[in-house]
Amino acid sequence: MTEQPARFQERAAAWLARARSNPLFAPCLGAAAAIAAIDQASKAWIVHGLRLPERMGGRIEISSIFDLTYVRNFGASFGMLAGGLWSRLILASISIAVSLALIFWLAKAERRLLAAGFACIIGGAVGNLIDRASLGYVVDFLDFSGLAFPWVFNVADAAINIGVGLLILDAFLSREKAER
Repeated sequence: MTEQPARFQERAAAWLARARSNPLFAPCLGAAAAIAAIDQASKAWIVHGLRLPERMGGRIEISSIFDLTYVRNFGASFGMLAGGLWSRLILASISIAVSLALIFWLAKAERRLLAAGFACIIGGAVGNLIDRASLGYVVDFLDFSGLAFPWVFNVADAAINIGVGLLILDAFLSREKAER
């Protein structure tokens, strides 16, 4: 029995040493924290600064393609998996698990695009997790319905999508480089 905790401690110490020696690790964790902070600040500005939920219709028309529209999103990205307490717990658990897994992999990341993608996804997941844990829903407000994009989203959602795009780009460029 004592062998298992000792092995875990050794593996954890090895991971921590690798994370500390990786020049991308700390800056990317800092970027993830900044993304989560910007997301939370933008939502606070929408709710408390502009008081968008209290305005008639919860909407400010900015241009023919972009508006600020207050939406309470009880589901995942773009309203998927909306539901009650179980849905909230499942989505929060997924956010935590994905963030922890990406932090684990970030310690091993040697390519900037890969690490930046991890940072964007972690920051976005944490930003939305804060809403889900404190409010029971995620505040969305970026509305590009004038471009026939039917979903309203937020900074965290944008960061997650940018992060996924960076991971795809990194995979494509890494594969292309390996083929040469």
